[in-house]
Amino acid sequence: MNFALILFLLTLFTLCVWLLDLLVLAPGRRRVAASKVASWEQEQAARGTVPSAAAREKMHEAATRRPAWLEYTAGLFPVFVVVFLLRSFLFEPFKIPSGSMIPTLLVGDLILVNKYSYGVRLPVIHTKVLEVGSPQRGDTMVFRYPLDTSVDYVKRVVGLPGDQLTIRNNRLTINGQEVPLEPAGEFYDAEQGKYVAQYSERLGDVSHKLLTELKNPSLIRPIQGVPHSDRCSYAPSGLTCNVPPGHYFVMGDNRENSLDSRYWGFVPEENLVGRAFFIWMNFGDLKRIGSIK
Repeated sequence: MNFALILFLLTLFTLCVWLLDLLVLAPGRRRVAASKVASWEQEQAARGTVPSAAAREKMHEAATRRPAWLEYTAGLFPVFVVVFLLRSFLFEPFKIPSGSMIPTLLVGDLILVNKYSYGVRLPVIHTKVLEVGSPQRGDTMVFRYPLDTSVDYVKRVVGLPGDQLTIRNNRLTINGQEVPLEPAGEFYDAEQGKYVAQYSERLGDVSHKLLTELKNPSLIRPIQGVPHSDRCSYAPSGLTCNVPPGHYFVMGDNRENSLDSRYWGFVPEENLVGRAFFIWMNFGDLKRIGSIK
């Protein structure tokens, strides 16, 4: 479901009804109301009664009140336009559906994404109209999945345009420099029902936790036919990739349980949605609320 398109169409529809009411229907109601109030005043005068200002105002208000169908169309236009603008240009909420970013993000986390961190884009068509910033190494980034742009993914930015990345035996090297992993205790994986090894990794200015099995390296098999597949070479122990201009290499923090750039390639700049920065709710664990590293 393309929620952005649905919200845009609802906003456009309620705008049209709001303008119809403003320019045509409301003036008609006011004319009818004025006629009714004038007739009523004449009746009261014929009876020798002086109508009060409060009664006159109450009658006028009742005669000019919007019908129910307008209240639920034109009346909702301000709500739709505010939600549309906030969601399109400032912040968009997402729900984490999988465990690919454990331990940073858990299933059920409700997160906020900064939509302008990577440039201001037109809603629905996703065209960038204002350059603001670009993804930095270590960012937790939301993007439209390159193999199905109707699906949003969240992963961590590992490689920037022009980088060379090598993954051997689950260890990461960027531009010839191995990224050190420091043991960080154990993490209880509720999905597997057991404790697994946890490590601390620093990418750029971001220090974060991840899960990986250094003693049991995973076999990486690429999806065939993905764009820029010639930029990566695969071996039983891992792979080496050269990130093309305007693209990013992303990985999940749950390294052995993440379908990411190791398998389907790079994220093009036009697929970027924004930077995930805050967990605003997890109904199963309120302690999860807070900033995202």
